[in-house]
Amino acid sequence: MLSNSCRYGIRAVIYLASQQSGEFKTGIKQISNDLDLPTPFLAKILQQLAKHKILSSSKGPHGGFSLLKDPRNITLLDIVNTIDGYDTFTTCVMYKGTCEGVRMEKKVCPLHEEYEKTRRELIRLFSNKTVYEIVKKVNSSEFISI
Repeated sequence: MLSNSCRYGIRAVIYLASQQSGEFKTGIKQISNDLDLPTPFLAKILQQLAKHKILSSSKGPHGGFSLLKDPRNITLLDIVNTIDGYDTFTTCVMYKGTCEGVRMEKKVCPLHEEYEKTRRELIRLFSNKTVYEIVKKVNSSEFISI
């Protein structure tokens, strides 16, 4: 459902939230190594999140990335919308275009009714789940890495 870019972005934001302390910035190589993600690809994703004011980015020897917002105010939906776009939740599974567009063309998607329920549940989950809650859960359980 989510692209690799989006999944990497979610992992990186959660990682940064767990590392957060004051004005400290984490370098792209450190993030990439710790999460075992390709550096150039991750850099593009993090720049996109910085452009949309979720992360702060600075260049130079002491540069890197940090959260621009309080992790209590960043939802998974914020990250998904920034990287994959809201189309993730409106695109038909079977046909090209949005579910609404498919219906207007009078096509019948055999998965629409069942998928619509799942889609609504995902939107609700992503809207209500904050980065802070995920970090708390990761830190208080047996999770080893993100």
